[in-house]
Amino acid sequence: MPTVGQALARAHHEEWARVVAGLARRFGDLDVAEEATAEAFAAAAERWPREGVPPNPGGWLATTATRKAIDWLRRESQRDAKHEAARLVFDDTPPEPAGSVEDDRLRLVFTCCHPALAMEARVALTLRLLGGLTVAEIARAFLAQETAMARRITRAKTKIKLARIPYRVPSADDISERLAGVLAVVYLIFNEGYLAGQGQDLVRADLTDQAIHLGRLLRSLRPDDGEVAGLLALMLFTDARRPARVSRTGELVPLGEQDRGAWDRTLIAEGNALVRERIGAVAAGGGPPGRYQLQAAINAVHMEARSVQDTNWSTIVALYGRLVLLDPSPIVRLNRAVAIAEVDGPEAGLAEIDRLTAALDDYHAFHAARADLLRRLGRGGASRAAYDRAIGLAGNPAERAFLTRRRDQLTG
Repeated sequence: MPTVGQALARAHHEEWARVVAGLARRFGDLDVAEEATAEAFAAAAERWPREGVPPNPGGWLATTATRKAIDWLRRESQRDAKHEAARLVFDDTPPEPAGSVEDDRLRLVFTCCHPALAMEARVALTLRLLGGLTVAEIARAFLAQETAMARRITRAKTKIKLARIPYRVPSADDISERLAGVLAVVYLIFNEGYLAGQGQDLVRADLTDQAIHLGRLLRSLRPDDGEVAGLLALMLFTDARRPARVSRTGELVPLGEQDRGAWDRTLIAEGNALVRERIGAVAAGGGPPGRYQLQAAINAVHMEARSVQDTNWSTIVALYGRLVLLDPSPIVRLNRAVAIAEVDGPEAGLAEIDRLTAALDDYHAFHAARADLLRRLGRGGASRAAYDRAIGLAGNPAERAFLTRRRDQLTG
């Protein structure tokens, strides 16, 4: 039987977004929804150890939060004026026939990730209102001052109020475009956790876990959307390699040198099921795969290989070729060049990489890739210079340690 602490943690993980979204719909105020939900969980932490965990923790929290919200509003001396000023803009169309709880959370997703908000505001608001992280936790995650992060969240909610941003699911005509923005927010959170740009830790498990939690939430809300499934599969595959990514000495371990026996097979199996599902949907006429589905497919090829030598690099190059057509960004082209080097040799890969110099000269991974291919070609001096440049640009000590070791292994 789970302990009270475990029950609280599970309820927070599963119910926070549901309760916040339900209160936001009922009271039309994100501040009220957030404050009342936090008070309900505080009440649970105080009462459940004495009274026991209720049979329906989610219902208990929702009821308690509703009462807290009503009390919170009653305490305001100018409740009516304040509530009207804070009111979100609601969709006038009748509610969807689906379950209201699911609709509430989906509305909250699109509100937090509205394109009128700056990307850093979308990330902070998503982690606060959907992930349930405290302001202090969000500030630590992005190495920001807590007061600055609190102001960022407050400004985001104020902009929602003043700009009268609708609390609703977008219309069918623009949902694909808006959903792409939501997925970008979730992937940004994941990437910041998977390869922290600053700080001492290479991996921030708190952020990668939150991103996967949000991905599963989106999957439950949009089960037929291929890009939602693709992003979730991509994050699962990537996170499955987490146990093998850092050595005992705190050094980055690249994919080719990782102990594949340490990879999380449960996450890999979940990711493979999603990829197979999307392959079947595309074969059945469900439309061509998007960028996240293609990235997931690339990772699936890596995950099935017993070693880097056994990897089907030709398939990976072909998948990157399709991805470049959708996303011709320099980063995607850099990854494709690295795969080309495995198929056609380091000279061919280096030629592709050198075409990206102007776009990626300030990106450490570009110089690290060049350094590796120059090393394989026996051009030690040029490789050393590229490693030096990569080390100077790398923001994480685990990456710098790996690059420094590789540079110091050069001879001649």
